[in-house]
Amino acid sequence: MNHYVLFYTTIDNYIEKRTPFREEHLRLANEARDRGELILAGALENPADGALLVFKAPSPAIAEQFAENDPYVKNGLITKWFVRPWKVVVEN
Repeated sequence: MNHYVLFYTTIDNYIEKRTPFREEHLRLANEARDRGELILAGALENPADGALLVFKAPSPAIAEQFAENDPYVKNGLITKWFVRPWKVVVEN
């Protein structure tokens, strides 16, 4: 298994505007976590202009599929997203 980081760039006032989509977003995130795919996830702060989601999967497709199904992406709260492989050298 490899690590992949899903990077999100958000719209202005993202924190306030995400409320109607938050429950569905968290449901998808929790399901991915329960499958062992999503390891860490959260919004960046000061400024709140992005988010990072770390996946452990056989390919980047898992992270890409998450983004494509995320209501934040579907509803325009994310202006840009991309997945990068992450070479982890120390892991718990």
